[in-house]
Amino acid sequence: MNTPPADATNRATTAPDAAAGVADARATVDAAVGVADSRVAVDAAVGVADSRLAVDAAASVAGARTGADSPHCAAPGAIRLPAVHLILSDAGCEALIAEYGRVQTLEAARALLAELRGVLLAARRAESPVAPTAATDTNIPALLAMLSDRLRDSNRSPLRPVFNLTGTVLHTNLGRALLPDSAVQAVAEALRWPMNLEWDIDTGKRGDRDNLIEDLLLELTGAEAATIVNNNAAAVLLMLNTLAQGKEVIVSRGELVEIGGAFRIPDIMTRAGAVLREVGSTNRTHLKDYDEAAGPQTALMMKVHCSNYAITGFTKSVELPELSPLAQKHKIPLAVDLGSGTLVDLEQYGLPHETTVRETIAGGADLVTFSGDKLLGGPQCGIIVGRKDLIAQIKKNPLKRALRVGKLTLAALEPVLALYRAPDLLPERLTTLKLLTRPAAAMRAQAQAILPVMQAALGAGYEVRDEAMMSQIGSGALPVDQLHSHGLAIRAAEGSRISNVLGMLEQRLRSLPLPVIGRVAQDTLWLDLRCLDAHQQQRFTDQLSLLQTPA
Repeated sequence: MNTPPADATNRATTAPDAAAGVADARATVDAAVGVADSRVAVDAAVGVADSRLAVDAAASVAGARTGADSPHCAAPGAIRLPAVHLILSDAGCEALIAEYGRVQTLEAARALLAELRGVLLAARRAESPVAPTAATDTNIPALLAMLSDRLRDSNRSPLRPVFNLTGTVLHTNLGRALLPDSAVQAVAEALRWPMNLEWDIDTGKRGDRDNLIEDLLLELTGAEAATIVNNNAAAVLLMLNTLAQGKEVIVSRGELVEIGGAFRIPDIMTRAGAVLREVGSTNRTHLKDYDEAAGPQTALMMKVHCSNYAITGFTKSVELPELSPLAQKHKIPLAVDLGSGTLVDLEQYGLPHETTVRETIAGGADLVTFSGDKLLGGPQCGIIVGRKDLIAQIKKNPLKRALRVGKLTLAALEPVLALYRAPDLLPERLTTLKLLTRPAAAMRAQAQAILPVMQAALGAGYEVRDEAMMSQIGSGALPVDQLHSHGLAIRAAEGSRISNVLGMLEQRLRSLPLPVIGRVAQDTLWLDLRCLDAHQQQRFTDQLSLLQTPA
C-alpha cells in the first residue's frame, strides 16, 4: 500500500500521475484516513465513494490545483473533497480568517473535511452511492457556508440572553434580578477603568471594600455595620463559622428549610462547624422550647425565614419581638436569615407584605443575612448587617477573603441601593419592581398585538389565544402569593394527530436565535408576557417567522 507523500506539490501534478498512485481505491481511502496530518489525508483521494471513482478523485485534485479541467471528469453527481489549502485560499474564506484567525479557521476546515470524509467512507463501506446533499456537498462555496456555521456556533457563548416568559420574575435558573440602567452603566465603567476598590482616596492608604456600600446599607436598614459576600448561602456559612464553630445553634424544626439544588440549613450548619440544636416540632414551636434549649454550649439563636413554603393549619411559631428578649436574657446573639430580603414595604406598591430588613433589625435581631439579587433587585451577593462588634468578628474570619465580592458586584450594588433613597420613584427605576408592578392592561394589549404574528408563524396545527394567567415573584419570595398577569396560551388545534405537539413547539421556541422560555401545563404552552419589555417586543416577533412547526 502506497503512503501519500507529504509534499503538496508532488502529491498530484497531473491527473494520470495521481490516478497511477491509486492502485486500489479501497486501500487508498483507508490509507488516507489513517494519516495523522489531515492536510495529507484530504489530498489522498479521500473523496472516493467507491472504486469506480478512484481515477476521477485523483484527477479532481490535479485539476483543482492547475485550474484546468481534468480529462478524467467524474460522472455527474460524483462527490469530491478539495484540499484544505484550496478552501483557505479561496476569496470567500478571507472574511472568516479576518474574524476568527487563520489557526482557528484552519482547524475548523480540517475537522469539517474529516467529517465529510467519514460520511463518504461509511457510504463506500455500505456499498451505496452518495448523492450530493447539504452534508456531503464538495462545492467550495457550500463548504465555506458550512465552515462559517461551524465557526459561528463554536464561538457562540454558552451564556446567552433569553426571553423569560415563564411567569416567574425572579427566576433562579434565568439569573434572577435584572439590573437597572444605572447599575449596568456603573459595571461597564468598572470594566474599563481601575477602581478604588481597596484604596482610600482621601488618605492615600489601603481601604476596606465594604466601606464603598456600608454607609448606604446602614442608612437603609438601621443597622450598626455591614459586610458583603458572594451570596446569601455564603453569608450564613460565614456567620455560623465565625460565631458558632464547635458550639450549638438553636433553630426551630419548622424552619429547617431546603432551597434549590438540595441546599439545606442543617447541611450548611455542619459545614460551618456548628452544632444544630433543633427545638419544637414541624408545625409548632413555643418560646419555652428556646428557653429550655439555651445553655453554656449555645452560641447563637437563629430564625430562618420560610421564604419558599408556608405551613398552614394548626401552627405556632415564635416571632422576633418575643424571641429577642429571651436571647438577651441568656446573652446569646439572635440571627435571622431573611433569604430574599427587601428594603421597602412592598404593600405601598400593591404587592403582598414581606418583612423588611429594617423591621427585622428593629424587632431585635443582632444579625440579619439576605440576598442582593432577589427582591432587592441588585447583583448576586449576600449581605450581613447588624451589631458592629459581631460584624467586626465576621470580617476577621479568613473565610471572608475567600467569599468576598469583586469590583463588578460592588459597582452594580451601589447604584441599586442608591435608588432606594427615592422610594416614590422606585417602580419606575428599579427593574425588578417595575416588572412586579406592571399593569395587566399593558400585558393584555401586548398579547393582542403579538397573537396574529404568532398564529401565522405556527399555522393551523395550533390555536393561539390571549388569556389571563398568574405570575409569581420567584426565588423563594412570597411563595403563596401570585400576581395577575396576561399572555398567550397555545394549544394543539382540535383534531391534531401529532403526538407531543406542545413539547415539540416548546423545543422549537428554545431553538430560536434568542431562545423563548415558556412553560407547559394543563395541555397548554403558556407565554406570560410580564417580563417582555416593550422595547423587546419587535425583536421577539421578528424571529417568530423562523419557527418550523408540523402542520
